[in-house]
Amino acid sequence: MSTTYRVNPGGSVRGTVRVPGDKSISHRAIMLGSIAEGTTRITGFLEGEDALATMNIFRALGVRIEGPDAGRVAVHGVGLHGLQAPSRELDCGNSGTSMRLLAGLLAGQRFTSVLTGDASLQKRPMRRVAEPLARMGARIETAPEGRPPLTVYGTTRLRGIEYAMPVASAQVKSALLLAGLYASGRTCVTEPAPTRDHTERMLRAFGYPVTSTGSTVCVESGGKLSACDIEVPGDISSAAFFLVAASIAPGSDLTLLHVGVNPSRTGVLEILRRMGADITLMNERLVGGEPVADIRVRHAPLKGVEVPPELVPLAIDEFPVLFVAAASAAGETLVTGAEELRVKESDRIAVMAEGLRRLGVEAQPMPDGMRIRGGPYGGGVVDSHGDHRVAMAFAVAALRASQAIEILDCAPVATSFPGFVQLAREAGLDIEERRD
Repeated sequence: MSTTYRVNPGGSVRGTVRVPGDKSISHRAIMLGSIAEGTTRITGFLEGEDALATMNIFRALGVRIEGPDAGRVAVHGVGLHGLQAPSRELDCGNSGTSMRLLAGLLAGQRFTSVLTGDASLQKRPMRRVAEPLARMGARIETAPEGRPPLTVYGTTRLRGIEYAMPVASAQVKSALLLAGLYASGRTCVTEPAPTRDHTERMLRAFGYPVTSTGSTVCVESGGKLSACDIEVPGDISSAAFFLVAASIAPGSDLTLLHVGVNPSRTGVLEILRRMGADITLMNERLVGGEPVADIRVRHAPLKGVEVPPELVPLAIDEFPVLFVAAASAAGETLVTGAEELRVKESDRIAVMAEGLRRLGVEAQPMPDGMRIRGGPYGGGVVDSHGDHRVAMAFAVAALRASQAIEILDCAPVATSFPGFVQLAREAGLDIEERRD
């Protein structure tokens, strides 16, 4: 069944909303809770298809998990060495996070696993995680060109390594740290630029020692994880669509409640502020080791900027909607150093450039980014190419369009943001959802 959005032009967003739980934290809560000792209780769990895929995989690995029930989940951990050999392939659906992190976790088991996924995931590169894991002694077979499915031949002979990542990637870093829990000696990963640090924070919350020195993070085997309670904050990647919506639509004044503002994820706030956005953080607090705040955003005239390359990894998932902000800003915006966007759920540089041009926006794609000249734009039909973030970004664009925007292939929005259409309507978007 295909899903199409039709969003009528204009309007503003106002009021108070709460976006679903953070997807990255939801994934990791299930993974670490499963290999902890005792019962981990999670609230605010994201009941999207990606996180549910991770949950179902650990059930297949012998972990008893209750829920989800209104975001509440209980994970009855089996300890570091208690996972059981699966009787079937492990289906990651559309979730690259599940596949890459699981490759590291499963490399240290005593059994063989096969990780597969949907057609989109099977096009995504996995050598970036398979090759450094091989240096640790793991044996992982990929399909041609390093694509999924992955066959992970578990071994008890992993060894710690020191690895300098050629490209900043929280998923690769996390895979190596999870493998390091099972490897002899010390595993250290050095980043070329900061990436999200949810894995390190959550390992510490479960009582596992992690050391960080500058851009290097290390773990050693021999420890254990102890169950804990985890409250998942709202996902800033989901909040980003509403941050941009309120910034570009005249008359907007919106507050987003209980949003995670981990410094490794707040590049979107810094970029929007550089563009002139009116964003205020309120009620800042720590919840389970993660910084959380309520975010108020009011309409403000945006201007084009050159995005500093060091901010790119801190906002890599938010660029589809940041490109919409750029299209709505005065002047030119330049993004470089974002080649990672080429290998997401779609080639987000090509797909966003194609869609923006259909609306009449001057958008020039480059190998590692895009140049966008903002100004008035129209409506039309755009294809999301099955990319959830692209679909939601173009829904937001309608707030500044002169005509309606119709967005094709929107069903994958459920992977990260269940209830997006309803929440968008409550905030003020005139959006219709059609299933054929």
